[in-house]
Amino acid sequence: METYIIILLCIASFFAGFIDAIVGGGGLIQTPAALILLPNQSVASIIGTLKIPGFSGTSIATYQYLKKATVNWKLFGLMAIFSFVFAYIGSSLLNVMQNDFMKPLLFVILVLLLVYTYFKKDFGQFQVDKLTQKQIYIYAIVICVFLGFYDGFIGPGTGSLLIMAFIAILGFDFLQANIYAKLVNLATNIGSITLFVIKGKIIWSVAIPMAICNATGAWLGARLAISKGNSFIRVFFLIIVGIALLRFGYDIFIK
Repeated sequence: METYIIILLCIASFFAGFIDAIVGGGGLIQTPAALILLPNQSVASIIGTLKIPGFSGTSIATYQYLKKATVNWKLFGLMAIFSFVFAYIGSSLLNVMQNDFMKPLLFVILVLLLVYTYFKKDFGQFQVDKLTQKQIYIYAIVICVFLGFYDGFIGPGTGSLLIMAFIAILGFDFLQANIYAKLVNLATNIGSITLFVIKGKIIWSVAIPMAICNATGAWLGARLAISKGNSFIRVFFLIIVGIALLRFGYDIFIK
């Protein structure tokens, strides 16, 4: 592997970790960079390799958020189990079929997400207690089934979609949604990594230096998000969803 390629991937990984720690969506930077710079590798190998820096960065960001947030560990335990299982299933399918057919659907979802968040100014600014405990558990499991599978099968933008779902459906604010999204992302990453390690799809010479850079970016991003609060995260969220739209729009209409 050429040294300059690893350096470029590490730079992309640093910024991916920084952005992902604030509002998710780091894969929107990391994944295209890897696909461009590693053209001779299979998609499964690239996605598998990127799960390692994704996991390291999310771990660091989660540690920072846990200092400031209260977590219902029983709820997270259930979310983690379902996320792990369905991420594993999604990654298994990625090894035998293409995922391009899901991109148009995701594009429409992101358009609706961007418009809704932009016009609803108080979206995610405070917690809304609108569900019973039983409803929270049921809806949380449903979210993790769908987005756990998505993370294993496609990947980019999972963090942002989790945050959106936790705010819109469970009534969390941005900071609370962020910490649960990070915890669930850890579970989905472990599920996918387990599959890719078994299949021998991870390029460790690329994954390890990228993981170090991703973790560094995540540490900085999490500290910034915690200090700035919900309003800052909302603005950053809109920017990342806009970038996601450009990415998937290019894949669907131009590529």
